[in-house]
Amino acid sequence: MATGKISKWRLGAFALPAIPISALGLPIVVYLPPFYAEDMGLSLSVVGTIFMIARFWDVITDPILGTLSDRVHSRWGRRRHWIVISAPILMFSSWMLFMPSAPVTWVYLLFWMVVLYIGWTLITISHMSWGAELSTDYNERSSIQGWREFALIFGSFTVLALPAVVEATSDGIGRADSVAAMGWFVIILLPITVGIAAWAVPEFKSVPQAAINWMESGRLLLKNMLLRRVLLADLLVGIAPGITGSLYLFFASYVMELPKSASLLLLVYFVAGFVGVPIWLRIAHRMGKHKTLAIAMYYGALALPLVVFMPRGEFWWLFVGNTLYGVAYGAGSFLLRAIMADVCDRDLLDTGQQRTGLYYSLLTMTNKIGFAVSVGITYWLLDFISFVPEPGANSPETLNQLLILYVTLPALFMAAAGILMWRYPLTKEAHEEMRAQLAERHHDHEEASDVAAAISAVATGVHDRPAD
Repeated sequence: MATGKISKWRLGAFALPAIPISALGLPIVVYLPPFYAEDMGLSLSVVGTIFMIARFWDVITDPILGTLSDRVHSRWGRRRHWIVISAPILMFSSWMLFMPSAPVTWVYLLFWMVVLYIGWTLITISHMSWGAELSTDYNERSSIQGWREFALIFGSFTVLALPAVVEATSDGIGRADSVAAMGWFVIILLPITVGIAAWAVPEFKSVPQAAINWMESGRLLLKNMLLRRVLLADLLVGIAPGITGSLYLFFASYVMELPKSASLLLLVYFVAGFVGVPIWLRIAHRMGKHKTLAIAMYYGALALPLVVFMPRGEFWWLFVGNTLYGVAYGAGSFLLRAIMADVCDRDLLDTGQQRTGLYYSLLTMTNKIGFAVSVGITYWLLDFISFVPEPGANSPETLNQLLILYVTLPALFMAAAGILMWRYPLTKEAHEEMRAQLAERHHDHEEASDVAAAISAVATGVHDRPAD
């Protein structure tokens, strides 16, 4: 790990791959489910089930790929080669998913979702782990993940601009063309950003690894209270935007009666999240990561329900609503990932192993479970309330029920995450004490290595000395 400050240009180069990563992730939640349900001939319940199954399969592969990332090194280091390997997997699966030929079967959708998630898991875990290992400083870790979050949100609202432009400028281009444009955005940008990051940003030498068996490793994972708390918070934080993302297009088009402005207003939401990141980052440097996370979740839980009081069919009212709610969007993701870097230090102190990839795989796993549960549940609930994604096909009661789902469930999950993290014990002071213990251990290890080398040199000299 690095101990000095990282230059801004290297931080920027490191963050670049997050642009296509997020440009790929957003359509999976917001655009692909309704695209396959409405344009590709699959039912809402089938689409919801497939996306949930694919996510849960991804959950199984997360710890496997995270452990692989920790243990299989190359001359490039621990992380960069995995990021490079994942790029062609993502490019080909994106082409198959974003540019299909109708009609498609549920087998086609499930297969390519599984392939895409393998590549996405590999690049996400490796990229986050790489960022965690760039610095040992408590506040600089927030900055590193904040830069990554900047790039993530930038990718989100950039890819969103594609359908927004299509909707605003043309009546003859359908959803399939918008989805294809998103796919090409990812396919073109991915090799460029990965290449720049792999070339410009080094990997720093990792600490010596102690031997530990699988049973002991699992026991220490289960025993780690800090880890369990972060994972539960990440699950709650993931469910909330998963629900709003799954329902947003239906909410904006049919409840708020703004189908032509839906993508543009979603773009406003992400721009607000982009603007919010430096605000939350500044607060985190003053109050700590965990309390800033809790404040952001409380704020989001209060801001989202405001749309209930806004008149329907009014662009500027929903513009204000999405702006207020969007400010909270970026906080949860980058703060939890910065907190997890500190949790990895706790594990390093307990086990002598730097298992960053495994820990971040668990973090992505809970986030994916949250999104899987949110998509599966919300699409089944849409069927339950007899919602039909067609203009004029829903009763006022059904639309009101959709509004309640959109507002109430995410707010409850965000509030729960805030309560959970408010008194999180790994503060800046606790982390500095832990880093001091790690530095002392590393110093003792180096001294022991020097003594062993000296003894070996003396022994070799005695052995090689000519007999009198």
